[in-house]
Amino acid sequence: MAKYTKQDIMNIVEEEDVQFIRMQFTDIEGNFKNVAITVGQLEKALNNDCMFDCSIVEGMLPTDNADMYLYPDLDTFTIFPWRPQQGKVARFICDVYRADRKPFEGDCRYILKKAIKEAADMGYTFEVGPECEFFLFNCDENGKPTTNTNEQAGFFDMGPLDNGENARRDIVLTLEDMGFDVEASHHEKAPSQHEVDFRYDEALHTADNIMTFKLAVKTIAKHHGLHATFMPKPRSEFGGSGMHINMSLSKDGKNIFNAPDSKNGLSREAYYFMGGLMKHVKGICAVTNPLVNSYKRLKPGFEAPVYIAWSTLGINTLIRVPNIRGEHTRIELRSPDPSANPYLAFAACLMAGLDGIKNKIEPAPEVRDNINALSEQEAGLRGIETLPSDLRSACAEMKNDPLLRDLLGGRVFEQLHESKIAAWKEYDLQVTAWEIESYLYKI
Repeated sequence: MAKYTKQDIMNIVEEEDVQFIRMQFTDIEGNFKNVAITVGQLEKALNNDCMFDCSIVEGMLPTDNADMYLYPDLDTFTIFPWRPQQGKVARFICDVYRADRKPFEGDCRYILKKAIKEAADMGYTFEVGPECEFFLFNCDENGKPTTNTNEQAGFFDMGPLDNGENARRDIVLTLEDMGFDVEASHHEKAPSQHEVDFRYDEALHTADNIMTFKLAVKTIAKHHGLHATFMPKPRSEFGGSGMHINMSLSKDGKNIFNAPDSKNGLSREAYYFMGGLMKHVKGICAVTNPLVNSYKRLKPGFEAPVYIAWSTLGINTLIRVPNIRGEHTRIELRSPDPSANPYLAFAACLMAGLDGIKNKIEPAPEVRDNINALSEQEAGLRGIETLPSDLRSACAEMKNDPLLRDLLGGRVFEQLHESKIAAWKEYDLQVTAWEIESYLYKI
């Protein structure tokens, strides 16, 4: 990650003919927002004097003083490769501060920083590697997105079966222009489904990268006449899109999950971290799987996890421990999807894992058979719990587990909970095409 000074930024802006700068931030719902300024306002922005009214931003808490400052993180400065080469456009990712210059408690970047500090106080560095999946669909004659596709490609297929190959290549090249270290990209299992993996890194940097990644994917797809969506389950007949989160903790530069002489090559901290995740995973589902649609993905028969279990084998459990050790030892949580706010998702996972370590929470025994072949009754007999089946159930679990309230604070927690309940109620009022088809002519 680049380390810039204010003068470095001023020099780059002048040398590269940058004329506009986007001051970006992420709201609680996980939406990228920005205030655009001209180069004439750059010095003001670098002095943390760029102000905006947060009361009109959905997902931001109403406060007694809605005027907020945007503090640019200088190391997130990048020039958008897809914008004009004369009068270029650059951006910063910003932290949100109150008018009294105190961090805004509703700023999700601040929430993640708090969790990272708690880990640091225990001597740990939290590193994360995401696996981001998305669909590339056709647009109609008016340019509006559809869920239609002309292709039938599957896992690791290539052109001409993979119609999105050129778009995916341009996405990767664009990301590399923006400083990403892209490790791999490929076609996923469902038609028009793709995955791009970028380098494992410290949690805050990775969360910033996910937000930038989504913006780049959508922008480049549009240039190819396609619509990119991170909706978890856009087609009922296909598996949905996940955002598996690979996690590890390091201490004094060493991966503390690695223990070559122990069972499975895992340390006690690794087991406790898994235990914490398994204890709290239902309570944090409203963050890792925040949409009504998220729970259409978490159903039997589509490889996404349903049961709360872990394994070192390559099977579709909630938590998978990849078969690699040493400094790459990690724990993979497979339930999150790409609609999640990455700052909140990472913070919740970290706090759950740290709770496991602090309280020495042992995970349930490893599952070594095909758990997805079990019926709910069979799983129940084995003492294996299930993830919430819908957003309403996830909200109930969120209320019952103090972890998110402690992490977010009371006001932010209540706002987030209320927004999820409101989404569920709105969804519950809908009369769907399936209901019309099933009942209109028969009843």
